[in-house]
Amino acid sequence: MEDQIKKKVKEAYANVALGKSATAANCCSLDTIVDEQSMALDYDKVEGHFEEADLGLGCGIPTDNAQIKAGDVVIDLGSGAGNDVFIARQLVGESGKVIGVDMTEEMHELALKNKAKLGYTNVDFILNDIEDMKDVKDNTANVVISNCVLNLVPDKKSIFAEIHRVLKMDGHFNISDIVYKGDLPDVIKDVADLHAGCISGASEKGAYLGFVKEVGFKDITVKSEREIILSDDLLLNHISAEELKKFRNSETGIFSVTVYAKKSESGSCCVSSESKEQQPGTTINRCC
Repeated sequence: MEDQIKKKVKEAYANVALGKSATAANCCSLDTIVDEQSMALDYDKVEGHFEEADLGLGCGIPTDNAQIKAGDVVIDLGSGAGNDVFIARQLVGESGKVIGVDMTEEMHELALKNKAKLGYTNVDFILNDIEDMKDVKDNTANVVISNCVLNLVPDKKSIFAEIHRVLKMDGHFNISDIVYKGDLPDVIKDVADLHAGCISGASEKGAYLGFVKEVGFKDITVKSEREIILSDDLLLNHISAEELKKFRNSETGIFSVTVYAKKSESGSCCVSSESKEQQPGTTINRCC
């Protein structure tokens, strides 16, 4: 099943890179949601934004409030055409470095072309699986970012273990991703096509934060959270009308979150939340 999911994801994002599809048909694209404003993230005013690298595949802006400083080494997981890499490069300046990691050959090639257009010498793109970054050494980065990508990989714990490995001590990650609360129907969880669309690949929020804690991260904070309303048309491609009605009447929700955590020998293993958009029932300052 994991090989099938990986194949679907690579095909979907290769098609986007080659211009065969406007989006990866994902829940992060505006044509698959009811309320366009809920995912209408505007990169145009973000310093360092390069329009040709912005393929509209994210669910957040992970460089925002990521505490990236001049001289830092930043790794972007699932870097695609390089959008967040180039924004991070603006923050680290000439003295820093940004490394983009992606598994899709076509995206990798597109990112290299965009890098050449910008003329950056302190940006690298590496063709690796993000859960096995064999070309990235231990203790490399001050900051790891990612934008709506970790949900594409079934084994979330392996990714967070890799993030922990490549971060320097006292480094941190700031990751935008998709999670769900409640009881997501099994048929949605098991549809390989929807892994490319970040729905099936989403983890339950508590389990997701649990993976972060299990591999040793501290000061875990949900910095923002907002609900994604999937369209009936999208869901009816995969579930029956009766199942859709049950889903709408349940307390299940799919959310875009931005999560921060630190690699540190000290610090709190609590899970806290800073967002003013949290839904009722969210646990605040949940500790070990």
